[in-house]
Amino acid sequence: MRPPEPADYQALVQALKYCVLVHDAETKEIVWANRAACELLEFTVDELKPLKAPDMSGNARQYRREIGVAWLQRAVDHGESATEWCYRSKRGDEVLTEAIAIRVDLPSRPIVMVQFRDIAEEKATQRDLFRTEGRLQAFLRNLDEGIVVLDDDRTVTFASESAAKLLDMDIAELRGSDFGEYCDAASYAELNEVVARTLTGSPPQDSRYRLAAPGGAPRWYAGTCQYIEIESDLRGHLLLFHDISDRVRAEEEHRRDTQHLNYLARYNAMGDMAMAVAHEVSQPLAAAFNFVEGARGRLDSAPGAGASVSWGLDNATRQIGRASRILKSLRQYVVRLEQSEQLIDLNTIVADCLYFIELRAAQHSVVLTLDLADEPLPVRCENVLIGQVVMNLAFNAIDEMSRWPEDRRRVELSTRRSADDHAELTVLDHGQGLSAIPGGQIFEGVFTSKENGNAIGLALSHRIITRHRGRISATENEPQGAVFSFALPFGSGA
Repeated sequence: MRPPEPADYQALVQALKYCVLVHDAETKEIVWANRAACELLEFTVDELKPLKAPDMSGNARQYRREIGVAWLQRAVDHGESATEWCYRSKRGDEVLTEAIAIRVDLPSRPIVMVQFRDIAEEKATQRDLFRTEGRLQAFLRNLDEGIVVLDDDRTVTFASESAAKLLDMDIAELRGSDFGEYCDAASYAELNEVVARTLTGSPPQDSRYRLAAPGGAPRWYAGTCQYIEIESDLRGHLLLFHDISDRVRAEEEHRRDTQHLNYLARYNAMGDMAMAVAHEVSQPLAAAFNFVEGARGRLDSAPGAGASVSWGLDNATRQIGRASRILKSLRQYVVRLEQSEQLIDLNTIVADCLYFIELRAAQHSVVLTLDLADEPLPVRCENVLIGQVVMNLAFNAIDEMSRWPEDRRRVELSTRRSADDHAELTVLDHGQGLSAIPGGQIFEGVFTSKENGNAIGLALSHRIITRHRGRISATENEPQGAVFSFALPFGSGA
């Protein structure tokens, strides 16, 4: 097959998408341009020939004529020379190009052939990429969250600067290290379990790790892990983690606070029950003593009176058993303080407390009226703590009414479903009301109307109810008295 004719090569050059300008090697004048160059610069070949650098180059100093001539001369002297050159179109639009000048020794004369292409969009994209990369690097440096990628051996193949900062390490030291060295035994076991789950496609889950750099103090971190594979560049287990030491410390303080709250509840319950025990246990013990004494007297006076003696001892046994049951009930109530919430009917809690409330009411000749809701009122709570609140409010009302004439001694206790779907308990009395109480201090542990009271009951009740996401309030009872109530959100689940 014959090669193209010499005239065909001009057609080939004209078809190029690459722009071509031909300069005389000696004078540097333009002698020819292909179609792509003419279209980009908006000049015809004849219009281009007389033009010099100031006529068709950018106005910036780096595009002055002497610089352009020097660039072309380097191609003449060394065979080729590349640069970025800004051309200016016929309309005055500046076009940034990547240009290469090549010396070509034609039979007729040496020329410099300049090939160039528009790189304005490419440069803009590059600037955007550099700007984005810079911002991303700044974000990664200042993130509160650390980023590491681990291989299957838990070696760190990538680490962000924020990760090194969180662990108080040099980033070069962190990259390539064994991440397991920074975990305690429990955290390393948790990490291995999480990594195993990511390999099965499980969604990322929050986990906690106790980490420390060699020689550093351990801190708590929360992290999520997932498997990533970015082409062939980066693959492994991506761990995102952030410092939660303050949160863990707060949780520990809350746990201690809860333990202290339970202690106060136990202490308060024991105080409230002391009078009940003294009153209730003394009766069966006194009766048992009398039965035993009576049986001994019968034996002394009539040795054959076996039936009477047996009857007296049986009754003494029953009274002692009754005292034992009272003590057992009290011990179960005071000692059995749940450390976790459970779902229970508020009416059931009231029923558990009713024995002690009725006993206190009977001691003070107070008429206790109950109006419990017919429907269940399920709440999720620590039921002994809520029971303590029920008794605190009921005991306060009973003690208040004990100071009034007997015909006025009435306390009403009721439960109901509130309008906003809460389980609500209300204790109503007909005493002096709240007028003597400084505003806002009812539940602050500084007010009590009792002679020997320390107000711990209301303050403790407030803390228990608010900890259970509920509300507690005190209002006037018209025409006379006070209304104390609390409401807990309905619970759900088993």
